[in-house]
Amino acid sequence: MKLHPLSLALRALPRGVQIGSFGFFVVSIASSLVSIPGFFPVLVAATVGGFLVGVGYETLYYRRFAYDLTTDTLDIGSGVFSRREREIPIRRIQNVDISRGIIQRALAIAAVGIETAGGGETEASLRYVSYEEAKRLQRGIQRRKRGETDEPATGERDEQAELLFELTPRNLVILGLVAPDLRALLPVLFFAVPTLGISIPDLLAESGAVSVGPQGAALALVSWAATAAVTAARYYDFRLTRSGDELRYERGLLSRYDGSIPLDKVQQIDIRENVLMRRLGYGSLAVETAGYTPGEGPSGGSEAAIPLAERGRVLAFARSLDGFDFGEPEFSRPPRRARRRYAVRYALAIAFIGAMLFAANATIGIPLLRFWYLPLAGLLFVPFAAHYKWRNRGYAAGAEHVLTRNGFWRRSTAVVPAYRVQTVIQTATPFQRWRDLATVAIDTAGSLSVTDRGARAVDFDASEATDLRETVRRRLGENLAVRRGAGESTSVRADASDE
Repeated sequence: MKLHPLSLALRALPRGVQIGSFGFFVVSIASSLVSIPGFFPVLVAATVGGFLVGVGYETLYYRRFAYDLTTDTLDIGSGVFSRREREIPIRRIQNVDISRGIIQRALAIAAVGIETAGGGETEASLRYVSYEEAKRLQRGIQRRKRGETDEPATGERDEQAELLFELTPRNLVILGLVAPDLRALLPVLFFAVPTLGISIPDLLAESGAVSVGPQGAALALVSWAATAAVTAARYYDFRLTRSGDELRYERGLLSRYDGSIPLDKVQQIDIRENVLMRRLGYGSLAVETAGYTPGEGPSGGSEAAIPLAERGRVLAFARSLDGFDFGEPEFSRPPRRARRRYAVRYALAIAFIGAMLFAANATIGIPLLRFWYLPLAGLLFVPFAAHYKWRNRGYAAGAEHVLTRNGFWRRSTAVVPAYRVQTVIQTATPFQRWRDLATVAIDTAGSLSVTDRGARAVDFDASEATDLRETVRRRLGENLAVRRGAGESTSVRADASDE
């Protein structure tokens, strides 16, 4: 099958503009270095020629691109200068994400992202197919993973979907206010400063050393409201449904996302609560599937199974997922010498910043730098920062689950079923060894496991870390034995290492 004909225009025009602009800038820069006879015709030829090259390339790409959904594989053929044939086994496909921007929604087309086990990057992308075709592929892949081959009537699967969660307008507003998208802060400031008529030098002069003037307050409120609006637009009309053995989510005001989360591939869940959420009694739930974290893919954050809800509801939903019926955990905290380590680290960082500002004030002499000593006031808060960092770290190793907790400003509680554990890794930096501390990372088949966002018991006594590592490994074997005895097959393997 071929891509939608409109995909040619949506791909060719941007590519033509990109290469045409490159030709324009190359000729412009070259003219500043050497004299080019007939500069203007050469400039036009480079720009138009680059545009035509880009359009021609995408035209060939469109003509040579084909895909086919068979019983066992999704076959994709592509390539302009060299041909690439891919056969993606259906059993390896973890997620099928559908995304539509404003233009795509108006044209009734969509981009389809195919994610497989084994990595966080998109295995294949179909840009673009009709929205009906995107839904057909999504449903067809799900059916084939279940061993079904017959095509049901149109809309049959959607009618069987069970609504699990819906973000209410009230909670959507609260979500935007308590979790504004700080990634949008720089663009917001770029537009807000000239719109409000604010001069940055005047703003600094008005604010003085420690106060915030009217302009600064206005800029802060506008920035908060705008970044909150970005979050609200991202999760607008969020709905989570269950269809067979998959969770389906839909969200987005301007760009609409529609994705799937295979329940049998969920490796870890994260209960996330920033400071404001905790004060108001709210939380969010994110899931991680084997080899792929949806939020790291093209949908940009769709891993949220519940973006915001009362904490009790979040916990109830988390425990309703297969394999995640965990009890009330009692977290073990790191030893108190870890808290002293945090205090020393913060104090050294503040002292370094103060020293750098002092040196800059002595050499550059910018008026604002005369307040170089202000960061040193942060030393007063070091004991509190160290205490709350220590207080919000811990782990709980139960008979069937391992839970870890980290973070104060944005606390994350990771829950890993014991039978999902792949590797238990114990590490210790030179500074940790100095205080006889160590970290234990609980590695699953998901991509978060290799980052600081995975399940990690941080800064525990080295002997306790070793005990935890051995306990998790032992519980893994016990749970696998129980599951095998119940007739369930698994390919999970354990490998404990000590670094």
